[in-house]
Amino acid sequence: MDPNSAAAQVAQQFSDFYYQSFDNNRTALNNLYRPTSVMTFETGKFTGAEIIEKLSTLPFNKVQHKITTVDAHIIDPATQTLLVMVTGQLLVDDEQNPQYFAQSFVLVKEETSGSYYISHDLFRLNYS
Repeated sequence: MDPNSAAAQVAQQFSDFYYQSFDNNRTALNNLYRPTSVMTFETGKFTGAEIIEKLSTLPFNKVQHKITTVDAHIIDPATQTLLVMVTGQLLVDDEQNPQYFAQSFVLVKEETSGSYYISHDLFRLNYS
C-alpha cells in the first residue's frame, strides 16, 4: 500500500474510533492523549490531563457527530506523523439543528506499540 493510502486508512480508522468514543464514552479517549498533548477547544487551551477533564465536563448529556470529510497528510515520513483534518456536523442533547465543526489532529506513531496518539488537537465550531 502506498504511504498516502496508508495515511488515509489510519485517519479514517482513527476518526471512526474517536467520534464513536466521543459520542458514547468520552473517558475512553484518555488513551489517545499523552501528558505532552495539547488541545485548543474553541478559545481554550489545555494540556495533558486537562484535555480529558475538559472533554468529560462539556455542558451536554449526549452528542452525535456526523462526519463529512476526513483528510490526511504525512507530516514526517520517517516517524509516520500525520496531520488529520475532519469536518462535519454535530447534534447536542435534543437540538434539531446541527452545528458545523472542523477539527485537526496531529497523530504521532509510538515506536514501541505502533499505535498513534494525539499530539495536537484543534477544535472549532463553524458559525455562519
